[in-house]
Amino acid sequence: MDSDAARLLDAAEFAAQKHREQRRKDPEGTPFINHPIEDTDTTFAELEARFGGAVTGLVREVTDDKELPRAERKRLQVERAPSRSPRAKLLQLADKLHNLRDIARCPPAGWSPERVQEYFQWAAQVVSGLRGTSPALEAALERLWAERATGSGP
Repeated sequence: MDSDAARLLDAAEFAAQKHREQRRKDPEGTPFINHPIEDTDTTFAELEARFGGAVTGLVREVTDDKELPRAERKRLQVERAPSRSPRAKLLQLADKLHNLRDIARCPPAGWSPERVQEYFQWAAQVVSGLRGTSPALEAALERLWAERATGSGP
């Protein structure tokens, strides 16, 4: 097996272990490993030792400071999106696409239609700062927003 494939499998195994007890907030409690971007007890030192500086730097760049209030974290995501590195922008686009697809398919328990709409609007603000990164991901996001606007989506 080539080193890239081995590194990918190692990363998947690491994420599966770190997220083994976590579930999405949807009513089905989907295993979180389907979307491994959330809080765990993982430290940056642990990432550095296992995956090196480049991966750790990327994770640092896209990790919110959980000590800040949620509204401030969301504001900072919008503000910082345009100045992210190309790899971080790509990661954020993929993250937003996955979150929006999940929320459109099955909103988190307790979310009103208004809260879902607010999330979609906020995500659009973040994505506007990431434009020009990935035509494929951006087109998928545009299709999702268009489906939502016409009521033809999930």
